[in-house]
Formats: sequence, C-alpha cells, structure tokens
Amino acid sequence: MDRINELYKVWRENAKGDPDVEKELVAMENDDETKEDAFYRDLEFGTAGLRGVIGAGTNRINIHTVAKASQGLANYVNNHFSGDDRKIAMSYDSRIKSDVFSKVAAGVFAANGIRVYIYPELMPVPCLSYATRYYRCAAGVMVTASHNPSKYNGYKVYGPDGCQMTTDAASEVLSEIEKLDTFTGVTSMDFEEGLKQGVISYIEDEVYTKFVEEVKAQSVLGDAEVNKDIAIVYSPLNGAGLKPVLRTLKESGYTNITVVKEQEHPDGNFPTCPYPNPEIREAMRLGIEYAARNNADLLVATDPDCDRVGIAVKNNDPSGEDYRLLSGNEVGILLFDYICSRRTANGTMPENPVLVKTVVSTDMVDRIAERYGVRTVTVLTGFKYIGEQIGLLEKDGKEDSYIFGFEESYGYLSGAYVRDKDAVDGAFLICEMFAYYASVGKSLIDRLGEIYEEYGYCLNTLYSYQFEGASGFRKMQDIMEGLRGGVAEIAGNKVETALDYKKGVDGLPSSDVLRYLLEGGSSVVIRPSGTEPKIKVYVSVNAADAEAAREKEKAMAEYLEAEING
Repeated sequence: MDRINELYKVWRENAKGDPDVEKELVAMENDDETKEDAFYRDLEFGTAGLRGVIGAGTNRINIHTVAKASQGLANYVNNHFSGDDRKIAMSYDSRIKSDVFSKVAAGVFAANGIRVYIYPELMPVPCLSYATRYYRCAAGVMVTASHNPSKYNGYKVYGPDGCQMTTDAASEVLSEIEKLDTFTGVTSMDFEEGLKQGVISYIEDEVYTKFVEEVKAQSVLGDAEVNKDIAIVYSPLNGAGLKPVLRTLKESGYTNITVVKEQEHPDGNFPTCPYPNPEIREAMRLGIEYAARNNADLLVATDPDCDRVGIAVKNNDPSGEDYRLLSGNEVGILLFDYICSRRTANGTMPENPVLVKTVVSTDMVDRIAERYGVRTVTVLTGFKYIGEQIGLLEKDGKEDSYIFGFEESYGYLSGAYVRDKDAVDGAFLICEMFAYYASVGKSLIDRLGEIYEEYGYCLNTLYSYQFEGASGFRKMQDIMEGLRGGVAEIAGNKVETALDYKKGVDGLPSSDVLRYLLEGGSSVVIRPSGTEPKIKVYVSVNAADAEAAREKEKAMAEYLEAEING
C-alpha cells in the first residue's frame, strides 16, 4: 500500500479542475480498499483506446487521465506526421462527461500544434471514422465507453484510415503515455481559446450529409419494389444514434417509425436500461413493449455510440414470445445472405467478392459464402481487424470487392466508406431486408429457418463471467493460464485442435484468445474482454436440429462454467 498511498498523496495535492474528482479523493482517504482499486494500476491504453470507470485515480477515467493519454497521442502524431498532416477528428456520445473529456482532449491536441476538427454535437462512431478519412487526419478520437454501464467512459482512437488503432501504433502511444507525469507532463489550452484561434474547428454539416448519402448508397434493393410503410419502433438507448438513423431511414422512404420516448434523448445515466447494450434483453424490454403496443413489425435499437444494432421481430409462433430477439450471429447470417442474393439478382456482385468476419462469429456464413463464390477472411476479435482487411484491399485497388463484414457482438458494415462497425448502416439494411422479405410474404424468422434447412442448424451462444477489481484481474490471468495447461475434452466432446492465439495463428497478431475445435464441427472460444473486467466464452454447436443443438450446448456451457468458476 506504500506506493498507492504515495500516488494518492500526489493526486490530493495536484488533481484540480474537477470538483467531483476532488470530492472523491477526500472521501477515500481512510478507505484502503477503494484507494487500492483506484490506484493499483494505470488505466490501460490499448487498441480499444482508453476505457474505465469514471472517478478519481490512475485506474479511473477523469480529466487528468484523459489529458495524459491525449498528450501521449499528440506526441505520437507529432513524431509521425508533419505540417498540415497534423490533424485529429473528434466526436463524442451521450455518456457522463463525454463533452467535458472531448474538450479536454481537444485542448491538449491544439496546444501541441495539432489541428482539431470536432462535431458540434454528439455523433456516432461511424461519423467519426468518416470525418477522420474525409479530412485526411493523422488520427481520430471518439469519446465513449460504447455499450458499457453508465459508470464507464473512455475514448477510442483511430488511425488515418478511419480504422481503430492497430497493435503497433497503440503500443507506441502507450510508450509515449508512460513517459509522462500526469500533472507536469501535459500541455493544454482552453477549448474556447482554441476555437477563437482557429486551431479547433467544428465539422461542417456537409460532412455529416455526405456520410448519410454513403449509407443510403448501400441499398441492394435494385429494381425491387417493396412496401416501406412497415411499422418500425426505434430506440437510440439514450445515445448518439437518433439523428443519423432517423434521417437515413426517412430519406429512404421509411416513415412509419415510432421512437421509444424514454430512450429518445441523450442521457448518460441510461435510466431505463442500466446496461445499454442491444445484446441484452433488458435493454430491449421497453422497446418490445412499444412494439407490442403499436403492433409494430420490427424493433431496432442502437447502442450509445451507435456502432452496434440489435433487433426484435414479431413472432408468429404461438408457442413462443410475441417478439423474438435475434442474436448478432443470426442478423449477420441474414444480412450476408440478403446482400449476396440481391447483388446476384441485380448483377452487382463484384469480381472476387470478400466477406470478413471475426474468429468468434458463426462459421455458418462460410457455407453461405461458398455457395455465392465469396472469399471468407477470418480475423481476430475486434472490428479494427475487419477495417484493416478493407485497407489491404484498398491498397490493391480492390476495396469494391469487400461486400460485408460482421462480428457476433452486433457489429456490421457493408461498404468501405468507413472502417468501423456502423449501426446506421446496419439499421438501414435491416429495415430494407425486412421490407423486402415482407413483400414476398416472409418474416425474418421464416428466412432464417430456410437458411438453417439449407445449410444445417448452428447454435451460437455467449457467456460472460465478471471479475471486478485488482483481485479479479489476477483471477482472470490465472484462469487463462490454467486453460493453457491443456483441455482434452469439453462435456464429452473431444478437442481435435487447440489454438492459442497468444502464440500466433495463421499469421494473425498475438492475442489472449483460446479456441478449441471439437469433434463434430462444434467449437469453443475463450478470451478476456478488452474493455470490461470479464472473461467471455463463445460456444458454437452444429447439430441436426434446434433441440439437439440446445441439449449439446447446455452440457458444454455447464462444463465450461464449472471450469471458469472452479
């Protein structure tokens, strides 16, 4: 505790400028447990940028840790870029202090001779990626904690290509950050002074408009006529998606849209969905109630920074719930199949088309890709690796070959105009796909059933195990090392191949991921989350039908839970 108490003393003396931080420091003076958790490590900067609980301390997100990280990024930009190339684009979402942190970061960049372009209001991740590319910036910063609970904030860092920063670049930024003293190593200026001097500028509305036009251009309807008067309920989950999602849909002819009022306006407290993640049923509960009340056909919800989209569809099966939530894998399967079938029908399938998916996403799309002659590229978890593959195609002049990318955590992108998952694009294509199948008398559930009949049934599930604080961090490391000791079988299913991505697999970068390929075509992936104190377990089961898959999956999940908790 000696080192922690020394750090605490430095912060008590120097952490000025945010009354909330000052008050929290005073409150923890005699609370060793809270003090240890706040100071036992520096908030980690990695390829996902910076993310943590809002509060006082080195292991928290606050104006001081934001300023220090921003100084490190500024140093990196100034080391690698010169003159007019020293530019950073910025955006922020609805989270607590997002606007404050964005202005702090912008002030640091501007004071270090970097031109800053920032949206005048909250805007989603894809708009930031687009602006980074549009202005040919050296980097981009999105102040957000994505879908984490309200106590979190952070920021994602992007490279010149509009893709989240890759491993080597993030390591260099981290190296620059580690050289700095939190309170004496940062150069900054007031945000308003930066605006006055012209080193900080607001992003013009035409940039946002061009982004919307790019999204609308992703339509694959072609000459097909559909009824766009389908009843849609939309929720931005109190985040940044409201303006771009509604504009894109309405300009494309979808006007029968009801917005969930309680989740319409920006609110970082997320009062009706404490965990604002469309992967989770509780976050979708209010939207489902709206859909039932309005007899809507489709519920669409985007997370706070609008890079993930989840849906629920009316279920005509009397034995099931009125509205069925579709998983990220199911939506990915449906969208990819829809894009392939429509492009084939329209004659717009490019030469040598490419699908990019992550290692934890369903392998069923490989079978669909094979049927349509699409090459599948599998990458590590994280959409930055999908964006990286688009960049490689672009270097070869083949970016038009990319037709779809997705990850099971509700992230989709159908075009090369941005390099991160885009829930505006996802919401738009989901509504188009829904309207198209409705015009031929099918629901999305019907179409999914047809796909399973054609390609075989595949069940994919995700389990998360939480490990809070310093002791939890050590526990996660112990679990992963224990699993690396060897796993011969999982619930009676023989492990045919064990892949340790930390050692490197198929030329991919080192990553703390374990993948087990089982007899019969099933698989398990285990990895620590890059943004939350969790271990995630992905189970993929191939079986003759849904009942057999559920039975097999249950046995595997129970076995794995015992291993994780044991």
